[in-house]
Amino acid sequence: MSRPKILIARAISPEVVTVLEQHFDVRSNQDDIAWSPAELAERLQGMDGVLTTGSQRIDAALLAACPQLQICANMAVGYNNFDVAAMTAAGVQGTNAPDVLTETTADFGFALLMATARRITESEHFLRAGQWKDWRYDLFAGAEVHGSTLGILGMGRIGQAIARRGAHGFGMQVVYHNRSRLSAELEADCKARYVSKQELLSTADHLVLVVPYTPEAHHTVGAAEIASMKPSATLINIARGGIVDDVALAKALASKRIAAAGLDVFEGEPAVHPDLLALSNVVLTPHIASSTMGTRRAMAQLAADNLIAYLGGKAPVTPVNRLEHSRRSAA
Repeated sequence: MSRPKILIARAISPEVVTVLEQHFDVRSNQDDIAWSPAELAERLQGMDGVLTTGSQRIDAALLAACPQLQICANMAVGYNNFDVAAMTAAGVQGTNAPDVLTETTADFGFALLMATARRITESEHFLRAGQWKDWRYDLFAGAEVHGSTLGILGMGRIGQAIARRGAHGFGMQVVYHNRSRLSAELEADCKARYVSKQELLSTADHLVLVVPYTPEAHHTVGAAEIASMKPSATLINIARGGIVDDVALAKALASKRIAAAGLDVFEGEPAVHPDLLALSNVVLTPHIASSTMGTRRAMAQLAADNLIAYLGGKAPVTPVNRLEHSRRSAA
């Protein structure tokens, strides 16, 4: 009996490729070529599964063109590249990779907060350009982190991990807003207080966005929300591009409506709005919040575990949809 065939859509840790080769007939993309949708569909012909990285769009058109495809395993916690309704209707299983990146992403979110508050990127550019000539009492004077108010929009696993870092490590007052309030036990663990979105915006010294992207969440933070923030506040986005209206944010930063921003994600990435690139009071990083070798390996391994389980006739480890019928059972 022939083994299932899978496609690895982008380069991943070689160790995980080796694991997958023990179970499947593998076609990998270790050259890390970013395929167009048509090229991806072509390479998925005859494939039972695909390991995706978040940049491959899985929609109704692709599923119709790939009738053998049974599972799409994302090596990311977010899965806005999946049309989940279309996948469910087609009987295709989707999975993601939660938990394994929580602490690493929270580390980076807090690092981005500190770099933004303390003007690290701006001051480094100043130094490298040879502009540092003498000491001044207000030379790149930034915002306090310890003892300040940390606001978190989106209090899932990563939001909670950031809250714990702020409350326990830096003595910050933590406020949060979420679709649903946390349990009293979790609030106590995070030392966090639930507030309305409006109170969150108006009281946070540092606002961190950790909400998943959905069409309804598009521009959750736009011109009106930014106008509600303190002029001294910073805004940190480690969620997804599109959560923030980048044009409105660039205007607010240019006019000093808020003090600074730290962004790891962007609308239309890898393209970045040129108005953001022209500003000195924004720290920009290329979507690397989960990027440590250990975490990226763990993310790929969890995606592999989902493929191995599902194509082996078992339930997936971390499903994102529940199937009433599946292509697997129909095959």
